[in-house]
Amino acid sequence: MTRSLTIGVDFGASNTDVVVRDDAGELRHWRLPSEGRPDAARVRRTLAEGGVAPGEASWIAVTGGDRRALPPALDGAPLVGVDEVRAIGRGGRALARVERALVTSAGSGTAVVAATPEGARHVTGTGVGGGTLVGLARLLCGTADPREIDALAHAGRDATLNLTIEDVIGGAIGALPADTTAVNFGRVARHAVDASREDTAAALVNLVGQVIAVVTINAMKAEAMATAVIVGHLCDLPSVRRVLALVGEYYATPLTIPDAPGRATALGALLVTAES
Repeated sequence: MTRSLTIGVDFGASNTDVVVRDDAGELRHWRLPSEGRPDAARVRRTLAEGGVAPGEASWIAVTGGDRRALPPALDGAPLVGVDEVRAIGRGGRALARVERALVTSAGSGTAVVAATPEGARHVTGTGVGGGTLVGLARLLCGTADPREIDALAHAGRDATLNLTIEDVIGGAIGALPADTTAVNFGRVARHAVDASREDTAAALVNLVGQVIAVVTINAMKAEAMATAVIVGHLCDLPSVRRVLALVGEYYATPLTIPDAPGRATALGALLVTAES
């Protein structure tokens, strides 16, 4: 069998992503839900989802999850472990087509990485991420389906549950307009609020998106980076992207969200291995 493919696999907490590059340099990406610890059988199932067998690969780069449980090779293809921070940084830089960037991986949780051609370094992060959005939506909206959460958020109004700067001090603060959120879920703290599922979803998306955007912007400034890139499957949701863009606009700091942001870490693992 000709081993003409190189492969990157990211075993995320919620999703497993695969990026395959053929000998012409063309990339293909797919994902499936994460289930159990990574092992040889799971690698086979993951690749089979895209019609690929381990024996077709020159090597398979793996990152995320407990990759230490994997064998050193599968059907003759070496399994090469890649540090997740390096994979996030390299993948984010590649998707944004920049040399240096502050790369935020917004997955189940959120990790922030300073990435340069010399390598990548973990800067900060937050437990607020896609897992937070889905978990709270299950409790408060009765759904854990990200697409349904997104649709509800688009139809809702977050200010039904949030207090704005206008509510708190009567006007704008600096570059922040009067309708900017001052206290997430602040109206509920004051008194009972009759909020729809749509309004609740909008408030949840607003909360999660704002936290990630502000953490990213603060880290970007602390690291003196000119570019911030946000990747991860949370960015697949248009409602989240809208909040990220709005916060970036408030702080005059554009936040780059590349196409297919969920493939960043798997792509980074592939590129780190290819370049080593």
